[in-house]
Amino acid sequence: MSKIVLHMAMSVDGFITGPDDGTDHGLGVGGERLHEWLSAGGVDPGSHRPVDETNAIVFDEAMATGAVITGRRTFDHAGGWAGDHHDGVPIFVLTHAAPEEPAPGHARYVTDGIESCVAQAKAAAGGRDVLLHGAATAQACLRAGLLDELELQLVPVLLGQGRRLFEDLPPDHVELELTRSLQGPGVLHQHYRVRTEA
Repeated sequence: MSKIVLHMAMSVDGFITGPDDGTDHGLGVGGERLHEWLSAGGVDPGSHRPVDETNAIVFDEAMATGAVITGRRTFDHAGGWAGDHHDGVPIFVLTHAAPEEPAPGHARYVTDGIESCVAQAKAAAGGRDVLLHGAATAQACLRAGLLDELELQLVPVLLGQGRRLFEDLPPDHVELELTRSLQGPGVLHQHYRVRTEA
């Protein structure tokens, strides 16, 4: 059965972008530092896959997903990935209101809430996991009890400012179980399962 898995690079102080992120500068000032792990040790020119074995494991898992859920803000800041996040899988963009122009490529806008977005993505994923992007969307999934796992790439830097992944969560207690920890060049990959039992 498909799981909803958040994949996110984050600074030690919890930021997923630097300050002043926007459509012209998706990761904000200094935010590119968070994705340097993808090329640490080199990148295969044909596949854009990290050469480092540990980093490649996490990259391959993300690229093996059968659908993507993202928030509208993340989608717009990423240029919509030109309509193809990876391998032509469908992209579900959670938004309050869809623009008049259709979404590019394999993307579609979902305006009827996180539950519908998750249901559509799981149905389209063909039994594979669903990759989740975006702070607000991750928080919405957590609030609705729909987020199954987190794959956090913890980068050894303090950005000091920007957009935090868990900034606007309610004061509810969410228990996580660490299921894997991998050290790669320039990054600590932490995989968590969201605990649902009381």
